[in-house]
Amino acid sequence: MDTITPLRPATGAQLLAGLRGLLMPHRLIMLALALTGLAAMVTQMDWSWLPAYLPRLWGGLLTTLWMLAGSVILGFALALPLGVVQVIGPRPLRWLASGFCTVVRGTPLLLQLWLLYYGLGSLFAAYPVIRETWAWPYLREAWPYGLLALTISFAAYEGEVMRGAFAGVPNGELEAARAFGMSPRKVFFRVWLPRAVHRALPVLTGEIILQLKSTPLIATIAVADLYAIVTRVRQATLLTYEPLLLLAGIYLCLSAILTIALRWLEGRMPSGG
Repeated sequence: MDTITPLRPATGAQLLAGLRGLLMPHRLIMLALALTGLAAMVTQMDWSWLPAYLPRLWGGLLTTLWMLAGSVILGFALALPLGVVQVIGPRPLRWLASGFCTVVRGTPLLLQLWLLYYGLGSLFAAYPVIRETWAWPYLREAWPYGLLALTISFAAYEGEVMRGAFAGVPNGELEAARAFGMSPRKVFFRVWLPRAVHRALPVLTGEIILQLKSTPLIATIAVADLYAIVTRVRQATLLTYEPLLLLAGIYLCLSAILTIALRWLEGRMPSGG
C-alpha cells in the first residue's frame, strides 16, 4: 500500500514564489482594471438605497448560505451510498442508483423544483390528515422543497463523481488493508473512503461552486434568498444595474472564498501517494 506523505508547512521560498505569482504583470493589470471598475461603480452609480436594504440583504445572504450548506452536506451524504452501490452493490440496487442519477441529471433543476413544490406540496395540502400533523408547519413552507430539490440534484451529480472515485482506488490498496487484518468496515473508512474523497475533491470543488450558482432558482418558489431580495430591491427602487452588480459581486466573493477554502482542504488531506 502506498505510504501517506505527511503535510509539511510552507517554506519561506514557497511563500515568496507564491507572492511572485500574484505579482505577475497580467494579474496586476486585471487587478488594476477591477479596482478601476469598482471605483467607477462607487462614484458614478446610485447607492443611496443600500443602507436601508442591508438588513434584508443580510437575511437573504444567510438563507442562501444555509441552503447551500444544507444541500451540500445532505447531498454528499446521499452521494456516498449512491457511489458505493454502483461499484459493488447488487445488480438491482446498482440499476436503481444509476437510474436515479440519470433521471435527475437529465432533467432541469427548475423542473424538479416546481414538481416538488407545486406537485408534492399541493398533494400534501389536499390531505387533512397531513395538515394535522407536527410536520405541516414545515411542509406548508417553501424552503423544505427548495432544500430537497437542491439536495437531490447535488446527490445525483456527486453520486456519479463518487462512483468514479471509488472505482478508481487501486484494488491493491484494498487488498493490502485486508491482508493487515482490517475488517471490511475499517477498510472502507480508513482506506477506501479517504482515497476516494481525495480523488474526487477537485471535482467536488467545482460542483459546490455550481451548486452555489443554482441556489437563485429557489426564489421562483418564494424563498427569500439573496437573489429574491435583490429582485425586490430592483422593483422598489426602479434601479437595474446597481442591485445586479452588487449581487454579482457577492456571488464572486462567495465563489472565491469557497475555492480558496476547498483548495486549502485539498492540500491538507494526505495524498496517499
